[in-house]
Parts: sequence; C-alpha cells; structure tokens
Amino acid sequence: MTAELVRGQNHPLSQSRLEIRISAGTPVAAAAALSDENGRIHGTEWVAHPGAPVQPGLEVSRQAAADHRLAVDLDAMTEAVHRVSVLLALPAANGGAGPARFGAVAAPFVAVTGLDGTEVASYTITGLDLESAVVALELYRRQGAWKVRAVGQGYAGGLAELFADQGLSEATQLAAGIDEAVARGLARSVQAPPPRTSEGDRSRQAAAPAVGPDQGAAPQGAPGPVPPAYGGQPADGQGQGGPQPAYGGATGPHASAGGGPVNYSHPRRQTSAPPPPPPAAPPAQPGQPTRPVAGDATGWSMEERLYNQVWGMFEDLARTAAAYRSAVDFAESRMDKELEQALSDPRSRIGGQGDAAREAARARYTQLVDQARASLDRDVAQLVAESEVVEPALPPAFARWDNPCWHAYRVPMEIPMALRLGDLRLPEAESIRIPMLLRLPLERGLWIDSGRTDSLDGSFTDSHDMRRLAMDTAVAHAARLLAVYPAGEFTVHVVDPAGSGAQALAPLTQTGVLAGPPAQGAAGVTEVLARLTQRVDLVQMALRGGAPDALPPGFDTSQQLLIVNDFPHGFDDRAVNQLRYLVDEGPSVGVHLMMVADREESAGYGPLLDPLWRALLRLTPVPDDHLADPWVGHAWTYEPPAVPHGSEVLRTVLTQVAEARRTWNR
Repeated sequence: MTAELVRGQNHPLSQSRLEIRISAGTPVAAAAALSDENGRIHGTEWVAHPGAPVQPGLEVSRQAAADHRLAVDLDAMTEAVHRVSVLLALPAANGGAGPARFGAVAAPFVAVTGLDGTEVASYTITGLDLESAVVALELYRRQGAWKVRAVGQGYAGGLAELFADQGLSEATQLAAGIDEAVARGLARSVQAPPPRTSEGDRSRQAAAPAVGPDQGAAPQGAPGPVPPAYGGQPADGQGQGGPQPAYGGATGPHASAGGGPVNYSHPRRQTSAPPPPPPAAPPAQPGQPTRPVAGDATGWSMEERLYNQVWGMFEDLARTAAAYRSAVDFAESRMDKELEQALSDPRSRIGGQGDAAREAARARYTQLVDQARASLDRDVAQLVAESEVVEPALPPAFARWDNPCWHAYRVPMEIPMALRLGDLRLPEAESIRIPMLLRLPLERGLWIDSGRTDSLDGSFTDSHDMRRLAMDTAVAHAARLLAVYPAGEFTVHVVDPAGSGAQALAPLTQTGVLAGPPAQGAAGVTEVLARLTQRVDLVQMALRGGAPDALPPGFDTSQQLLIVNDFPHGFDDRAVNQLRYLVDEGPSVGVHLMMVADREESAGYGPLLDPLWRALLRLTPVPDDHLADPWVGHAWTYEPPAVPHGSEVLRTVLTQVAEARRTWNR
C-alpha cells in the first residue's frame, strides 16, 4: 500500500534498489545530493546532476523534463553517505521561456517505487511560491535501515542558495554548471505540442465535440503530461478563446471595470455550433484492434486534428518504448539478484544446483524480455497501421516531399499551424517514423550542423559532403517555409560570404523567391545584418510606443528569415554580436535565423557563440540521435527532410511561390 506523505513525515524502505519518479507541470531539472550524517555535502562529486548524471548508486536525467525517473541503489552507497536528497529546480538558462517560480506551476509530485513499478511512498510538494529550487524528499540511513522523508524545503535563490545551505563551498560554480548542462539539453530538445485542456484527449474512437472558442479553452494539444514551457503559441497569438470578458469588479449595475457593459452570459454556455465530430473508425473484427482513421483526434479543423493525432502517435511511441526499456531493466536487475543469491549460497556450489539456478534465472530473464518485446511489437504494429493512413492525408505543411499532395500544391491563403522539419524514430521501432512538426510562427531559429560525423548507417561522410548536405537541408527547410506562408508574408535573405553555397542555393536564386542576391564578402555581411538589426529596432520602438501602424511607408511587415552559410567566414566580432542580437530579439518581431555552420570550427568565438548556439534548435543533414523529448528523455534519431533524387518538386513549388508573389505585388 502506498504511503502518501506530508511534509516532515517519514516511511521505512524495504528495498535497496529504487526509482524516484517525478512529475511536474513544466520542465524541471532533477538532481540528487549525497551528504553525511550532519547533512553536509563534501564536494561537487557528491552531486548527481544533468552535467554529471551518474554517481555511485545514483543516476539522474541528463536534461530538464516534465517527467523524470531517477535510479537509486542504496547498497552501492559508501559508509560515509547517510542521506540522499532529491532536488528539483526550474531551468534558469531557458531564455526566459519558462516560469521563474514554483508558485506559478502545478505542484510537483514525487514517488518512490520499486523496480517493478510498485509505489512505496509519494509526496505532493505544496505550499511553494517564490522558490525556484526545492529539496523534494530525502532517503536517510538510521540505525542501519533506510527511510524516506518528505521535505519540501524551497529556496528563492535557486540551486546556489540550496547548495550553500548544505555546506558546499563551490555552490555558485556547481549551480552555474547545472544551468549550462540544462541549457545544452534544451537546445537539443524536440519542441513539444501546446498544452491541452482536460477535454482534449485524443480518441481512437469517435471523439466528443471539441470545446468551442467562446468557452475560453486553450488550444487543443496532444494527450499526456505536456509541459507548457515548451509548447507553441496559437497562430493568432491569443489562443482559440481570445481575450475573455472580466466578471466582477464593476463600478455600477451596468458597467464593467473597463467602463463597458457587463457581459451577463454564462462563460461556459456554447453559443456557436461545435465542429463536426472526427471520423469514426469502422467496426473492428472480434479480437482485432480498431482500424485507424486519419484525423480521429479532436480539433476545429482537419489540420488541427491531424496535428494532434501526429503528436499523439509521438507520445504513444515514447511511452511504449519507455515501458519496454523499464521492463528490460527490471528483468536484468532481477536476474542479477537471483544469480547473486545463487552464488552466495555454498550449497549451490555442490553438484549441479548452481548451474540449474543460473539457467533458471536466465530463462526467467528471457521470458520477461520476450513478453515486453511482444507488447512493444503489438503497439508498434498499431502505430505503423495508423501511420499508413495518416501520412497520405497530411497537408503540404505536414507532408514529406514525396507526398502526392505537392502535385496539387497551391499557394495558401492562411498560415498553417505547423510545418514538418523531418522525421523522428527510436531504435526499438525502426519500422515507424513520426513527423517532427514545429509550431508556426517560429519561436527560435535553426542551426544546421555541417560538422564531420559518422552517419548512423555506418557510412562516413567527409567535411566537404557534410557542408554540401547541410546547405541542401537548409534550402529544403527554407523552401517549405516559403511554400506554407501566403504570398508576400515570408521573406528570405541569404548571407554566403565565400559563395560556397551557390550550387545548393540554385532553386532559391533561379526561381526568384529571395529578397535579393545572396550577400557575399564582409561588406555584404555587414549590409544585411545592419538592415535586419535596424528592422528589429524599428518594430520594437513602434510596439513599445503603442503605435504599430506608425512604421515607415512601404515597410515590409512579412516574417523574415536570414540564412547564414559558411560561418564564421566574413564575420568579425561586431557581426557576431549582431547575430546574437537577432537571435535574442528577432523572433518576437518576426526575424529568424538559420545558421549553416560547423560547431567545432565556430568554437573559436567562445563566450560570444555559446548563447547563440544554445538559443537555436540544432538539426543535422544526416540521421543523428541528438534530439531528446521533454517527457522521458529518449534519444530520438532525427532524419532530415529528403527531396527525392531527380525530383523537380522544389523548383515547381518555388516557381508557384514566385509567381504568386509577383501577382500580389502588382
């Protein structure tokens, strides 16, 4: 039976190998500190954190996430360790995108479980307000036995204050190192879908009508514990509900606080017709799973339903893979324990008893792993069947370049919810690819890494090929952005100082979709950066002055994308600072950056480059397992969007974009 602890309460632990499961309403960094009987941490090596996730008897997550699983082996602790403190902190280096205090998010939930998932004790950390770091609970040794105690001690000064309170002299340096490790993790995270409401569950059957826009609901998202700090905003910037009327606070019987008439209508009474229900799946044969249907998620349009369905598939695959890995870990742990018991018993060393015990342990291990694999294969087969009906139904913004929908492409009249950046897959499920969808408008830029790497299929790609592939990938991304925006609402600039990207840029330059010829040389770099920096300044001044219509006549109000090739060639310190300024301030006023560069070659700029690197989403021109999800931290393999060899789809689409732009400018 689970012990639901309150602050200060303790509970005995009967197992030595445990999991600490953490669930929060937003991505948090998790750490664990070892201390002596007086509660003092002897050094930074006594702390397991995202920058050093493994310590003797401890393993924590490598990045900030909304859900964590920390592994603890109490038998592996040294005699000097008397306390294991589980620490949670809000990321301090996330560019201000997330909450700054625990009082602004849902109360974190922490549970101590056995390796088989059986919950031993749990604790909901309530009463937090200004704190940005908290000691959630502690495992402590008392008279040779271990217990768990609910702590809930928060610190407004963050991890630095927390570590200093526990007697660590390097508290500030360790906190800064954890923030840096978390920032690197955030820079390689898959962007999560927007938060969902309680009625936004994805349904495999006929779904209930979605909440109407007059009900003040947040945008529909995928199911599951989605951290809001990573979600994209709605296309209109206000959510589906828009600004809601204020109730109460009126100065008179017919006046609201804002001076207008009071709205007496019930805030949850639906006054507009709900969207038509999603298509229902045809009846399945007895004993067979339900046949999947494209668009069976909730939403106000088919595009939104497909978007939610894709993210539901992503979460389904993440969870089933996590369950499989956990089952395999449990089977290995159980086999190790049984083998250890067999070897520690002298009687089993006589005759064939020892061999029989070892064979029985291995047989039980094989049985457990086979059962877990069968469950995984069943879930993956269902996802493959769903992908086979969803993929052909995707609109151009979500579809691969080989999808037939591009043959009927027309320049859209509205901005889509998202666009596809490539595919994601896991090593346990090679037969399924999940579209990687990024919400629009862009919230951060992209870094296409052209560094040398070993591709996952074993073929080596040299530096020249990597630069060429990186630029081809950047052009494919830019072409898709141009294709999914209405005519005249997206503008692309290119900086190519040495002219090395001329061949890859041909589809953009020859169709005439660029704002101008690619800028070359140091002078070209200076001119483009100065122009975009001035644009950011003008728009910011207009917005701060409350006069967005006061921009100069003929001012281009479209979204801007700057593609930078061959960095750092042609860049001085001033130009690098301007790039950082565009990365920090540009997205809020519609200016975005796409870097095509080798991280190692660019490392010479040191502190100037690191914030820029962390602020951009890193993608690769070859399959690479560098991305992680914000739920369970899987290392997902990213596959870039590939244009079919010999296909003219890119030029055909860009030609239509250029023609629509010329018509729009007349």
